[in-house]
Amino acid sequence: MSATVKQPETASPLVYLSFDQFPGPKGAATHIDAFNRWLGTFAMSLGREAHLVTLPPGPDALQQGLSCWSSVGITHHPLPAAGEHLFERVASYRRHLWHWWRQRFGQRDIKAEAVHFRSIFEGYLISRDKPEYCRNLIYEVNGLPSVELKYHYPRVADDRELMQKLTHQEQVCLDAADMVITVSDVNRDHLLARGVPSERIALIRNGVDTDMFCPTAPPRDWSQPPTDDHPVRLLYVGTMTSWQGLGYAIDGLARLRRDVPARLTVVGPGRRRQRSQIENQAFKARVGQHVEFHEPVTKPRLAEFYSQADITLAPLTACDRNLVQGCSPLKVLETHAAGIPLVASDLPVVRELATHDQDAVLVRPNSAKAIKDAVLRFLDEPSLANRLSQNGRRRVERASGWRDGTDSLESVYRRVLALEH
Repeated sequence: MSATVKQPETASPLVYLSFDQFPGPKGAATHIDAFNRWLGTFAMSLGREAHLVTLPPGPDALQQGLSCWSSVGITHHPLPAAGEHLFERVASYRRHLWHWWRQRFGQRDIKAEAVHFRSIFEGYLISRDKPEYCRNLIYEVNGLPSVELKYHYPRVADDRELMQKLTHQEQVCLDAADMVITVSDVNRDHLLARGVPSERIALIRNGVDTDMFCPTAPPRDWSQPPTDDHPVRLLYVGTMTSWQGLGYAIDGLARLRRDVPARLTVVGPGRRRQRSQIENQAFKARVGQHVEFHEPVTKPRLAEFYSQADITLAPLTACDRNLVQGCSPLKVLETHAAGIPLVASDLPVVRELATHDQDAVLVRPNSAKAIKDAVLRFLDEPSLANRLSQNGRRRVERASGWRDGTDSLESVYRRVLALEH
């Protein structure tokens, strides 16, 4: 952290908004936690209040004791979002956000110095009426509903009016933002195509806690053939949405088991419909008893799952969610940090974080056979796993800690707030 700067005469607050359940075990919560622990310290150095406004933690987080969050210099305000479907919840959250803002700032006629938001669901109304709420806007683009919503709610893809409204709200937010943060080169290119000037885009990739995710167990001896008592242990971490490619991992397991004993552990959330589809697919492929499902877990518990795995799979599909919008998959960084071999789809968003045959085996996307063939390579080349694991660990130790991301975030804030360096 750089030296404290001269405090402004009017110490307007810094506000970070997120339509995400927090705290929680998901990747979004990891990102929010890292950024806001930094933001609290930064706000204190400026003599400002800082506020984090999110959804309350979900049931899975409550079961794991993640019901509260605190950090020095920042106050957390969980706001409810009631409703039977997404848009009812968005409308509810926006109403509660408006009332929260009026109660905390409106009565004193205070404008925020900066509002930092992660999606149109919490950011659109403030972007539309920016002068009423704040002096500066920071839009952290982690997902664009016009691209990815159909993967959660397939029927919206045919609703042209809805898609036009979503695209319009995204554009209002992009046009109003003083800086737009993105996590990948792919997403940056999409933002440029949407008309965002390059000088208003900051690329801040995800990070990983290399102390929490680290090699802890002896690696598998790949010179020894797998047995029923010691099968190849595959790990998939992530949601069950189609763009993540879990279905290809299931089919890859089925193909692999024709040659060697293997098991797949799945850790992550899934809607009831998605879970049912994946379970039915595994049953039809005759590998249902060889797939083990786990709900989202805390980061320390997730690190244990990595340590128990022989290979992590990241079978992202070749779709617009990955090829156009882009992402920065935490599972790639966590696998590298844990010292586990990685088999992942050969897509631009993956190549930003991993290099084929150097720290991962990158395979043709949308191909169960490619996944099977990649796993069998480790048996044919026993030294491959150790080489990839060591190179992956070295890679994240060099440049993938959250400190790198928060240093870049500080540069964004100092530029937006026109602070001296």
